[in-house]
Amino acid sequence: MVFAGTYDEILKDKKSETGQFLSNKKRVVLPRNRKSPTKFLKIEGANENNLKNVSVEIPLEQLAVVTGVSGSGKSSLIMDILAPHLLNRLNHANQKVGKYSKISGLEHLDKAIIVDQSPIGKTPHSNIATYTGLFTPIREVFAASQEALRRGYDVGRFSFNTRG
Repeated sequence: MVFAGTYDEILKDKKSETGQFLSNKKRVVLPRNRKSPTKFLKIEGANENNLKNVSVEIPLEQLAVVTGVSGSGKSSLIMDILAPHLLNRLNHANQKVGKYSKISGLEHLDKAIIVDQSPIGKTPHSNIATYTGLFTPIREVFAASQEALRRGYDVGRFSFNTRG
């Protein structure tokens, strides 16, 4: 999202998608039938770094996002408490876990895969799309394009590990 100007100017800018949503000229239509979470991971009494007796419920089986201002404890909650706890209990690791009173809901999980900003695989080009296999069909779409066919490119040409 890039815009130069005031809030009022973006609201009046007919070319700006963001302005159209901010001014309610466009709306995100929510599906009628939404799945309500029924399973949760619960962290109680988190007391690491800036966290002071924080308790949260994280819904499972859907996308969950932890947000907050810098220094609010997002990384402490997830990377210092929850992630090492999950790795220890589910993957038989031996990680140092930050301070908390109780974590429940592990019966809903069978393993933990922690993805952070460090490279995932053997090369620095690895990312969540390559790790999960999502990038394979994307490479297949690129390889099936008219330009790729004309140039004789196959799926391997669209690998991060291919020079050029």
